[in-house]
Amino acid sequence: MSSGPQVQEAVFDYASYKLHRLEDGPPTSTIVTREEALKLYKEMVTIRRLETAAANLYKEKAVRGFCHLCSGQEAVYSGIVSALRAQDTVITSYRAHGFTYAMGVPALGVLAELTGRQSGCVRGKGGSMHMYTKNFYGGNGIVGAQVPLGAGIAFAHKYKGDGGVNFSLYGDGAANQGQVSEAFNLAKLWNLPIVFVCENNHYAMGTPQDRHAASSEFYKRGDYIPGVQIDGMDILAVREAARFALHYCQENGPLVYEISTYRYHGHSMSDPGTSYRSRDEVQEVRQSRDPITGFRDRIVGAGLVSQGEVKKIEQQVKKDIDADTKKAREDGEIGSEQLCWDMYQENLQGKIRGVSPWDQHEHKNTQKAINL
Repeated sequence: MSSGPQVQEAVFDYASYKLHRLEDGPPTSTIVTREEALKLYKEMVTIRRLETAAANLYKEKAVRGFCHLCSGQEAVYSGIVSALRAQDTVITSYRAHGFTYAMGVPALGVLAELTGRQSGCVRGKGGSMHMYTKNFYGGNGIVGAQVPLGAGIAFAHKYKGDGGVNFSLYGDGAANQGQVSEAFNLAKLWNLPIVFVCENNHYAMGTPQDRHAASSEFYKRGDYIPGVQIDGMDILAVREAARFALHYCQENGPLVYEISTYRYHGHSMSDPGTSYRSRDEVQEVRQSRDPITGFRDRIVGAGLVSQGEVKKIEQQVKKDIDADTKKAREDGEIGSEQLCWDMYQENLQGKIRGVSPWDQHEHKNTQKAINL
């Protein structure tokens, strides 16, 4: 076993991208520093461990309602976020835990939100599908609804001239939604700085893509919008594609990305995920294409990180997530009188109406609003 790293940076190559209406695409090699390697590896390991904890909490019935896990798709979140600048924004679907953590919410903020506790990132009021933070607009529960919202955020970037680019993510099932095509049209008409990202895990809610999509080349769905197909199991390919988009969209308008990935769990915790695919298929992907072990082997092989450092990261992440899981179980809930607090930055209507007209609730601002 190596006692430590021999190099401070290394060059990595990866598979070429498939392009649509583009002469040149993202580069197929990149430099990774030791610091970057450690950060990216720890982040992906934390997301994986966090989702394992979420699954266990759900099985204990500490998490109620829907719970969509992203194990296997970590390279999508860490790859995109590692390329973002301070002015860039993200909006995604209900499979949002990984992005929430990568965008800056501590693991406790995610886990406590799942359990409905006051330490949650929105104090337990949002749950699994509705988590937010600076430059991150959720977590959206309606299939495909985040895509036109992302176009609106991109319009705001252009209107304000802040130089930001929006990444709007949706699944291969949502790609068939009419509102996605409508968002494409307006984004190209106005040349908005947005990347429409089809996070293609190939099974929608439980139907293989060749059974639900007349064309499964999702990066070409924009037609008049240039597109790129990306290996979503390779964090470096995702990172460089995101960097390419930041420069391209500022000058040329929207892009359509298809990031090909794989989910290990079913669509949600209520779906065993084995009625439309075999356990052997899932196991084969875990063994041959896992984004975390694949990245680990590359950075260790290049001498950026030692096996001992990798093991230490994994042990520390497990310890930290176990501690946060315990807090998420035991933390208190907000009082029922607080349910209508912090709904508006500037409340113009007085009391908040409940189920019936005579059911009135007090509104208070207890936190400073973000993303205004």
